[in-house]
Amino acid sequence: MHKTEYNLQETISKAKAGNQIAFSNLLDRFWNDVYGFQLTRTKNENDAEDITIQTFSKAFDKIATYDENYGFGTWLITISKNLHVDLLRKRKRNLITDLERSKIHEVNKVVDESPSAEDNLIIEQNLATLLAHIKRLKPHYQKVINLRYFNEMSYAAIAKELNEPVNNVKVKLLRAKKLLAEIIKSK
Repeated sequence: MHKTEYNLQETISKAKAGNQIAFSNLLDRFWNDVYGFQLTRTKNENDAEDITIQTFSKAFDKIATYDENYGFGTWLITISKNLHVDLLRKRKRNLITDLERSKIHEVNKVVDESPSAEDNLIIEQNLATLLAHIKRLKPHYQKVINLRYFNEMSYAAIAKELNEPVNNVKVKLLRAKKLLAEIIKSK
């Protein structure tokens, strides 16, 4: 077995055991491959980045199912390709419903669109509920959500603030959003 192949298998084994540094090493090692693949397919940097983040998140969530008989990079690309197909299907469905919604919106347009006192109260209550849900996350997830959505910082600025690679911030943010969604759904 080649030394780098051995190191890769060792890293994968550590990641399966839950080692965060191993996850980070896999992310750093395969990020450009997956991102480049998606950039070629989507021809859009934002879509390529979003799909790549989702790919690593899904791969890390399902790493226990990875079969060592296949290349790890190939496994990631397969996940990535499936996520891209799902995105295309979703956009196709949304295109039809968006057209229907725009027709309904035109019919229901109201002259005064400013929020009423009741609307402001609901918004404040929803924000308070959201903040309570965020407080249930682990502190490092709380921090990345606060920096991104409440302080409106870029990925690069968050990475600098946390002294972490940008890719880690992206995956951590995706993971935090996923956990937050689960907390909200469980209520």
